[in-house]
Amino acid sequence: MRVPEALEALMREALGEAELAPETGDLPIGALVVDAGGRILGRGRNRREADADPTAHAEILAIREASAALGSSRLDGMTLVTTLEPCAMCAGAALTARIGRVVFGAWDDKAGAAGSRYDLLRDRRLPLAAEVVGGVLEEECAAPLRAFFRDSP
Repeated sequence: MRVPEALEALMREALGEAELAPETGDLPIGALVVDAGGRILGRGRNRREADADPTAHAEILAIREASAALGSSRLDGMTLVTTLEPCAMCAGAALTARIGRVVFGAWDDKAGAAGSRYDLLRDRRLPLAAEVVGGVLEEECAAPLRAFFRDSP
């Protein structure tokens, strides 16, 4: 499947956020929330260690920033772009925010909830669902994570 250049450009923006996370000892994961026109409304990078907050995942922070920018908890028609497949918490937050599409880079075989380990975003038993586009710039998104774990004590 050929990924549109616009999605690759957004993923590179998310990668830019991810590059900043290790400065605070956090996993190099970045995320964006964008509107239908491609305007970035929210940015996030992992800050679990920096903020001593287990919920400070990149996706959650991007969703919070976008919601604040719009003054609404509903992000209908928005796209979440993240460098790593969302976990169950982040997938649940995306659904609760009514994000329509989730685009991610690297797959997470350990905790992914967008098709690898679980598939919460498309689970027909839930009242909401989102379109999922996985593997966008997969290698570029996986490389910083591998380096982080390789270089960690």
